[in-house]
Amino acid sequence: MLKTEQELLKKLSIADLERANAYAKDLGQGLQIVRSFPQGVTVFGSARLPQDHKYSKMAFELGGLLAKNGHTVVTGGGPGIMEAASHGAYEIGGRTIGLNITLKHEQFPNPYLTDCLTFEYFFARKVALAMAAKVFVFFPGGFGTMDELSEILCLMQEDKMPKMPVFLVGKGFWKNFDRIIMKMLDLKLIAKPDTKIFKITDDLNEIVKAANKIGHPKISENFYDGFREASKLM
Repeated sequence: MLKTEQELLKKLSIADLERANAYAKDLGQGLQIVRSFPQGVTVFGSARLPQDHKYSKMAFELGGLLAKNGHTVVTGGGPGIMEAASHGAYEIGGRTIGLNITLKHEQFPNPYLTDCLTFEYFFARKVALAMAAKVFVFFPGGFGTMDELSEILCLMQEDKMPKMPVFLVGKGFWKNFDRIIMKMLDLKLIAKPDTKIFKITDDLNEIVKAANKIGHPKISENFYDGFREASKLM
């Protein structure tokens, strides 16, 4: 260790050390839970949409289809899209994992979870949501959903995590996002292969087929090791 690094470590306050320990505890608990079940399909989306909204109905249907095919449904554990996907899987008798987080508004565990863990920190929760997935599904959402989507796309773009199927459900919603991506390509801010990392679709069976093609892998030591670099960026 360089002398300057040693000097910097000595300057850490008790509060800094306590905060670092809290980060480590949150992340460690999350990884322990995630490694206790096979990878599933992680569903992202708004916590604000009511259950009778068309996108919530689609999430409910997708949850049921995934459960019928033996896939674990993983969500952020809250209301809205997360609740709808969990509910659809729960009704079929499927396993539904909720990786919840403490927030000022909206976020509380929905009643359709077979397993639930509540996080304090977004970065630790995002690592767990990523490690839990063999397929990623993004329904319409706000800043939180966009943050999670851009994180996953960036990690796959930079080969910091394995490339896995990423579906954006809701063609009407995501068409403007796709225009922005094409503008990035025109300006050479990204490369053409980057535009193929995700797919916009309204075909829920396409998502199920992708999950079926991958099968039901368990998280192996090699898979776990592959996410160590990804976790640094989250």
